[in-house]
Amino acid sequence: MQRYFIDEDNWQDGYIAITGDDYHHITNVMRMDIDSEILCNHPNGKVAHCKIEKIDTTTVVVKIIEWLESNTDSPISITIAQGLPKGDKWEFILQKSTELGVSRMIAFQAERSVVKWDDKKVNKKFARWEKIVKEASEQSHRNKIPSVDGVLSFSALLEESKNYEWKFFAFEDEARNRQSKKLHDYFAKINEGDSVFVCIGPEGGFSLNEVEQLLAASFQAIRLGPRILRTETAPLYVLSSLSYYFEEMR
Repeated sequence: MQRYFIDEDNWQDGYIAITGDDYHHITNVMRMDIDSEILCNHPNGKVAHCKIEKIDTTTVVVKIIEWLESNTDSPISITIAQGLPKGDKWEFILQKSTELGVSRMIAFQAERSVVKWDDKKVNKKFARWEKIVKEASEQSHRNKIPSVDGVLSFSALLEESKNYEWKFFAFEDEARNRQSKKLHDYFAKINEGDSVFVCIGPEGGFSLNEVEQLLAASFQAIRLGPRILRTETAPLYVLSSLSYYFEEMR
């Protein structure tokens, strides 16, 4: 059943008014009609099973049939901070990380990031990023849409990480050291409801200066297996590992 995330202002007295891109998707892409059934997500994470009652030129009105007991989000809050990569890799990371249960996505300008984005370019791209995570949340039947931050400086990134209970960064030197701690070594210490912050470098990895700052900010250097992963692969490895441990093994 098709799922849509609807703004809080559109919910009223057992009915939901669907407009904009979702209206277009329902009427022109899915070609739904009166009595078609859909799922609607409230911003608070609750899910309603609904039936279409009215379609006009700008709005689809649906009636709530029942509220569903559904929670597909991760039992831990996971933030991925990604060193700004080249090309469309960031959009790929946003989409796949959403499917794998991330709670928050942050891009940051690393010393070795090949691309440099100013505020004007970020503002131009931001609406697209939000659309990507919304559609990925609908496709993967999530309860909430992950938040997406604009591109932060490295110092701003460290400031954002201060209130997290667990902070890690993937470091390629650790991959070469088989005696180093793995992400899995920390899993047993992480409790449901904890917040986890994972920092991933760009294509060229972290600079020595960045590594020193991360360690000084109480980040733990971890390895993601014995191989050196591409920047777009690393966050997916982390999220898949956390999902398997906390959602399948427990």
